[in-house]
Amino acid sequence: MSDSRAAIRYAKAILDLAVENKATDALEKDMRSISSTVSESKELREMLASPVIPGANKKKALNAIFKGSHSITGGLLDMLVDNKRIGMLNEVALKYTILNEQLKGEGVAFVMTAVPLTAELEKKVLKQIGKFTADKVTIENKIDESIIGGFILRVGDLQYDASIANKLNNLKREFASSL
Repeated sequence: MSDSRAAIRYAKAILDLAVENKATDALEKDMRSISSTVSESKELREMLASPVIPGANKKKALNAIFKGSHSITGGLLDMLVDNKRIGMLNEVALKYTILNEQLKGEGVAFVMTAVPLTAELEKKVLKQIGKFTADKVTIENKIDESIIGGFILRVGDLQYDASIANKLNNLKREFASSL
């Protein structure tokens, strides 16, 4: 089974448990915290992926890092360590967030740009997104100067890449294949 499918299964199971315990919002907060912490820390990602570090040490570190989290979150961390799937923690957290937003009829549009979005441009993007989804959408702008210009838009499983870097790569491939 691929890691992505496994992450979705873990996320669905946690969401079901959260709905049952009326803790979906608390868990969403925890999952967003986990996702941002893991994404921002190279050392944490390396520790989670390392087969050399014992599971007990990983559990201890994660419980210290995410101290004060909901008990269901603690159970997820323990279960992933015990099942030797802790390397997919970030993916499980992201999938949970997406599933919970779908359950609430909300969504997050991730817009990656080379420079921060202006308020006017953000309104235009929201208007365009509203044409192909009925969900209430909020925009999360991520800055990545390597895309040179343009944008990359991701809503749920849909992705639209209108970055200059992507266009240059496409031109490079076309040029290389025509030789």
